[in-house]
Amino acid sequence: MHLTIVGAIPFTHVGAINLTVVGAIQLTPVGAIPLTIVGAMGLTQVGAIGYEAGAAASALLVLGHGAGAGQQHPFMVSMARALSAKGVSTVTFDFPYMREHRKVPDRAPVLEAAFGEAIAAAGEWARGLPLFIGGKSMGGRMATHLGAQQLDGLKGLVVFGYPLHPPGKPDQPRVVHLPSITVPTLIVQGERDTFGTPEELRPVLKTMKAPVTLHVVAKGDHSLTVRGQKRDDTIAEVTDVVVSWMAKI
Repeated sequence: MHLTIVGAIPFTHVGAINLTVVGAIQLTPVGAIPLTIVGAMGLTQVGAIGYEAGAAASALLVLGHGAGAGQQHPFMVSMARALSAKGVSTVTFDFPYMREHRKVPDRAPVLEAAFGEAIAAAGEWARGLPLFIGGKSMGGRMATHLGAQQLDGLKGLVVFGYPLHPPGKPDQPRVVHLPSITVPTLIVQGERDTFGTPEELRPVLKTMKAPVTLHVVAKGDHSLTVRGQKRDDTIAEVTDVVVSWMAKI
């Protein structure tokens, strides 16, 4: 996926770090219809919130949310805050259907284009930092779509709970694009994930050409929730895994 930025793109950093991008951004995914968005792109359109790591920032991570909840879900907020505290400036955003309070997610090309807009805005907000993208479940899958399209400047992918297939439907795998990914990829998967267990994932990951790291959260479900364990403890564990992995890329 090639992002062509036309004209100057100033941004506004206010309070909770709202991102405002002005100008025209042309998104041209490989094999998709080019999409041009012209005019002001503020928080209501890009749906982005930045969690700044400050002077200690070592990387930029743009995260997309899962299908059922937006960027204000406790998992997304807790993960973004924990990562920024560990030196990873993090940006979250809402996909169009979530911003418009619709229950059914948009089709993949629309989700990919929205992800691209957030990436462009985040890149202006955190210039010069190595770029990683990822997300929770559906958001992570869309990140892998962009990774398979060779997104310019991308250093790696971070996926929390890859939705290998719908629950109870292993005959509907979401894997055709995975061998096209060329950047290092980290997948954090719950041991009890009904969208795809680590055992189901491992043979699929062997088909990928890119270096892939699979971290299993013991007893974790699709949301990486572990019975009897505080969410903050799980977030801390996963954050350490992500930061350590990024340091090796």
